[in-house]
Amino acid sequence: MDLLHKDLAGDERIAAHLFFLTLAACNTVIPIVSQDASSSHGSSDSWGEVKAIDYQGESPDEQALVSAASAYGYTLHERTSGHIVIDINGDKLRLDVLGLHEFDSVRKRMSVVIRFPDNTVKVLVKGADSTMFSILADTEKVDQIRQATRSHLTEYSSEGLRTLVVAARDLTDAELEQWQCRYEDASTSLIDRAAKLRQTAALVECNLKLLGATAIEDKLQDGVPEAIESLRQAGIKVWVLTGDKQETAISIGLSCKLLTADMQQIIINGNSEEECRNLLTDAMTRHGVQPANRKKQNSKRRKNSENGYLEIPDDTKSSNVLQRRSGKEEPDVCAPLALIIDGNSLVYILEKDLQSEKAGIVDLIKSRTDDMTLAIGDGANDVSMIQMADVGVGICGQEGRQAVMASDFAMGQFRFLKRLLLVHGHWNYQRVGYLVLYNFYRNAVFVLMLFWYVPFFVVKSELFEFPRCIAQKKGGTYWAISPHVFVIHF
Repeated sequence: MDLLHKDLAGDERIAAHLFFLTLAACNTVIPIVSQDASSSHGSSDSWGEVKAIDYQGESPDEQALVSAASAYGYTLHERTSGHIVIDINGDKLRLDVLGLHEFDSVRKRMSVVIRFPDNTVKVLVKGADSTMFSILADTEKVDQIRQATRSHLTEYSSEGLRTLVVAARDLTDAELEQWQCRYEDASTSLIDRAAKLRQTAALVECNLKLLGATAIEDKLQDGVPEAIESLRQAGIKVWVLTGDKQETAISIGLSCKLLTADMQQIIINGNSEEECRNLLTDAMTRHGVQPANRKKQNSKRRKNSENGYLEIPDDTKSSNVLQRRSGKEEPDVCAPLALIIDGNSLVYILEKDLQSEKAGIVDLIKSRTDDMTLAIGDGANDVSMIQMADVGVGICGQEGRQAVMASDFAMGQFRFLKRLLLVHGHWNYQRVGYLVLYNFYRNAVFVLMLFWYVPFFVVKSELFEFPRCIAQKKGGTYWAISPHVFVIHF
């Protein structure tokens, strides 16, 4: 904050200015300006002088970043399809928006190309550190800043904060002309539009200058630890797939009681297929686990489900379902295990490149095991996972209703999943079982009546109408009473 108020034109002050400018401009948040009537008490002249701005966006993280920039004097005041207006400490700055590359799960970043009043063109980028550091310019000064930023990100992640990296660079006239031509073609393409837009974004998302990093606290909803503990006690395997850093995933796992202090954490961070395979093999040997991808092993794993746990954040995903051996070859066999796999290792483990890693994990479990899968999420990036699972549950939250529209069941909070599975799920299972047995015995009684009456009354056709009389005329009363008799009997 001190850098913004220094009367200097140094690189640090410019970087701080671009940092907050990126937070205010690189997003899809819509500012809604309203008059604040609470500021006027008895004076009609002062009515509407103070204006309140309410930010509406697809992601609560973007709203938090825009609000943070506003707190430091960079207030997003107006947004249209062609320009944005930012109030910088009382001075209005109008920026022309030449193009916007929205966030996607492949690039894991978003960027906006803007033109300043002095006709300079810049690209402002923010995204995950796993993809941002690889597109930074290679200079000695940048390397020093990069190392300091990495240490700060690690510290933030260990506290359970969600981190982003912010960068920018200037575009030359030739680069701008090339990008505009490709961007217009990709935006109007009817075939592979998403892939073409990613290729177009790669033209400007390179050789960036690192500006800084952000950290946002994502608080857990009420009742999440208790709900996860109840699901684990019921023998349900709980896997977490998240795009956060591994340190953030582990911290969140501890806060929601998915991970406990007595768990042995198996962390797989490999840079090649062979290295990942060796790490998995060593972990299985050291902790006494074996693959469970056969029907007999699945049955045995269900019986021992209370003693073993798997936790997979994404950046944390796995292709092997591990089962604890019954023997006591190692002293730490009795301790529960937590499997944590970094997202960079997932491509080597699955031996293929997945467009949607979350959906790929669900498909992996369905194809290699006989278990039923349930996926729950609240964002647009969870839609493919929800649709792939046997049962999809969408949470109606602040990130939109895409997950709810694609799900089988919708709920307001995660803690309601406990009652959905353990109460309503159990009742539904019991009622379906009763219904199947009822239909079986009803049809058996109906057919056997006809079967025994035919041999005795085949000669006298008028007497053979008796079963039909029961089925048609008196059938309503008979079949209405039979379910109650059935319930009492069973």
